[in-house]
Amino acid sequence: MLGVAPAAGSAPQPEPKNENGVSSSIPTGRLYARLLVVAGIVVALDQVSKSLALELLSDGPVDVIEGAITLQLSFNSGGAFGLLQELPELFLAATVAVVAAILIWARRLQDARWLVPLGLVLGGGLGNLADRLVRGHAGRVVDFIDLQVWPVFNLADSAIVIGVGLVLVLGLRPGSDGRGAPPD
Repeated sequence: MLGVAPAAGSAPQPEPKNENGVSSSIPTGRLYARLLVVAGIVVALDQVSKSLALELLSDGPVDVIEGAITLQLSFNSGGAFGLLQELPELFLAATVAVVAAILIWARRLQDARWLVPLGLVLGGGLGNLADRLVRGHAGRVVDFIDLQVWPVFNLADSAIVIGVGLVLVLGLRPGSDGRGAPPD
């Protein structure tokens, strides 16, 4: 798995060093604090934007750039960008699993560069999870950004996509050792 340290019981590995010879391991408390700050910012921005959308777009859509960007209230029972609308329980369970996986994966990170991408995915997942569990729209997520050529989405969806993209970039870069440790 990308970005994780070796499992317990495996041969001890030397502590990774950055280009200046300084240890790159992150103390667990600081690691979670940084991860949760990023996730918290995403959740806050997502929930505030959704509350504003519910309040300001209930009378109809607003063209920001005519023919290109419209703010329009929409409710999505599926996944990001309206995928698989008929399976809301699947996305609820998948979100809980992804949140748990990120929290477990983060414990083993050795490179702080992974914290922002994982925080974006975590915050986006938690933002949409809050909609499904708390907002009272029958498990549906509030969407409101319409680019005309893409399904309507929200800030949480954007954070998830950007975070996953950054995880892929970090994981596929030359010299990546697959543990989230900086390249030698």
